[in-house]
Amino acid sequence: MNEFHPLSSTDAYHETTKHSWISVRQHAYTLDWSTQPSTYKRYPVDFPRISLLEENPIKRFLYRVAGITAKKSYPGVEYYLRTNPSAGALYPNEVYFQARGVEGFADGIYHLEVASSSAVLLRSIDESEGLEAALEDSRRRRGLLLFVSGIYWRSSWKYRDRAFRYVLLDAGHLLGSSEAAVLLWKKDYRIRYRIDREGLNRFFGFGREEGMLSAFDLSTPESEEVRLPKGSLRQTDPTGSFEPNEWIEAVYRESGHLQVCHDECRVPQLPFEREAWAEAILRRRSIRQFSRRSISKEELVQILDWAQAPVPSDCDETVELYGVINRVEGMEPGLVKEGEYLKRGDFSNKAGYLCLEQGLGSESAVTFFLVSSGRNYALLYQKAGLIGHRLYLAATVLGIGASGIGAYYDDEVREFLGTEGKILYAFAIGR
Repeated sequence: MNEFHPLSSTDAYHETTKHSWISVRQHAYTLDWSTQPSTYKRYPVDFPRISLLEENPIKRFLYRVAGITAKKSYPGVEYYLRTNPSAGALYPNEVYFQARGVEGFADGIYHLEVASSSAVLLRSIDESEGLEAALEDSRRRRGLLLFVSGIYWRSSWKYRDRAFRYVLLDAGHLLGSSEAAVLLWKKDYRIRYRIDREGLNRFFGFGREEGMLSAFDLSTPESEEVRLPKGSLRQTDPTGSFEPNEWIEAVYRESGHLQVCHDECRVPQLPFEREAWAEAILRRRSIRQFSRRSISKEELVQILDWAQAPVPSDCDETVELYGVINRVEGMEPGLVKEGEYLKRGDFSNKAGYLCLEQGLGSESAVTFFLVSSGRNYALLYQKAGLIGHRLYLAATVLGIGASGIGAYYDDEVREFLGTEGKILYAFAIGR
């Protein structure tokens, strides 16, 4: 069992899990492949299933949230890629949803089972009960309510204590893939962080391995209130193996206590052609090497305009986007923030060094760093993951490669950028 840190605050966790040039060399370890957790959660075969591989708008939406899009094979290793990216292809999140008054689905609570591309009916609901009761507004709602959970052992098996950062970023990517899919459906949506995590965890029968993080709301409220369904669902093992980390569990609990929240009600419009967008959802990949060729300033502006569009949610925080301009036609190399130069010069090698000396950071057209001084830790990372997903898809539409980078020398990045904020994510785009 990992050592428990008694000062279990999100700030202490963030400080403790920073990378430095020394830490990545001192704390090397060997993976125990015999304990590798499963990346798929499967409910028993006697639960009813609905295929998502049919030409139905709602089923296509659900498939685009987390569907399998490709298979990768290497010597001794085979894994499947999904519409949502994940650090190390470990996929430490699950999606559940409630359907009420939705064509093709009985009113009930479902698991989005990625392995079989299906929706698994976990429990039917009546008009007096539902997961709406876990929202601040507990009125009965027609439509879809999606919930994203985190399963930290899938990630901590490889990334140890830093894993909770990846769990949150990957949850943000799932919110981003939900947004990308619903933009094709042309429906309003809202992300909800102000949810009853504990009540949901009890109802779903989660053990300490899994916990709810956020919701993606595609529903319309009515006048009557509902209650959470009585009892709880059958507990189902999500990993096949498990090693508890009390430090991560303590930070998960604390991060559920949100501080001052600001609503963001603006819903952005899709800025790209719909067919190209639908294709990009399925074609999105993480590039492993750039060719050092330039992108145009116009392409960068298109990508940034979408990345910085409003994110509708019940608890918004500011996430700033810094960019190291390496190879952009019509732009001088340098460090920019919100379109303004902070430093001029060729910092490509510096960007590569800061990204744990990875070539992705130095060979890109632009290397971004996402930063925030906000206080709500879990939603900061999820919003950063969603912005990262926007970067992925906008770049893909324009024929530009992209890759999220979750590892970097935290304090050296802060010093280079001249910020006191938390470094949440690095991201590279280029040809």
